[in-house]
Amino acid sequence: MPSRSDHASHPPSWWAYSLRHREWHRSHRVGWLRAVVLGANDGTISVASLVAGIAASGAGRPDILLAGIAATVAGALSMAAGEYVSVQSQADTEQADLARERQELAGDPAGELAELTEIYQQRGLDHDLALRVAEQLTLRDALGAHARDELGLSETLRARPIQAAIASAVSFSVGSIVPILTILVSPAERITQVTIATALVVLLALGGLSAYAGGASLTRGALRMFVWGALAMGLTALVGHLFGT
Repeated sequence: MPSRSDHASHPPSWWAYSLRHREWHRSHRVGWLRAVVLGANDGTISVASLVAGIAASGAGRPDILLAGIAATVAGALSMAAGEYVSVQSQADTEQADLARERQELAGDPAGELAELTEIYQQRGLDHDLALRVAEQLTLRDALGAHARDELGLSETLRARPIQAAIASAVSFSVGSIVPILTILVSPAERITQVTIATALVVLLALGGLSAYAGGASLTRGALRMFVWGALAMGLTALVGHLFGT
């Protein structure tokens, strides 16, 4: 009979297997990551562009600061409202699909079982095995099985409108802190240049960070943010310089 020391030095095979095959995925981040990245990116680019344009027109520091703060408040509320409406529409669609599926399960359970069986057959199982899997999942959670395998809905990717709205508003405000602080600390005659340069550095870091969190290329993510941010701020500064008084 194996001793306790043998178990300590040679752990059970199932335990070793679970350690070797423990997987870590990033798909659970999709909902909030999208809102956070979009909000911070928009906060930095839009407020920095506005600041650069107004500064290039020759406005004084107090006017530039007031415009930046107003843009931050308006932008954060706009992002929150837009994200909430958009994600709530998705949530409404999901709830309608689930309600319909619930009615179909109550009215025609045999037909729904056959439908689930066919789905598993299309994924490569033979009929008998597909039927057994469908029966087991139906007994455990019929609506959950149909939501996941027929409708493509899951708890990980479920629409969360309030969470998305808050994340967008907060991240927009955080992103706009950079141009706001730049107004306060940069020389009055260099607000445009310092704002654009500082914002581009932040966008590079933000793009790399979001790419890392999503498992994508850091270089591509950083350059993507940099290019679009430079284009937006450059054009806005040009407009302010050409048409400002």
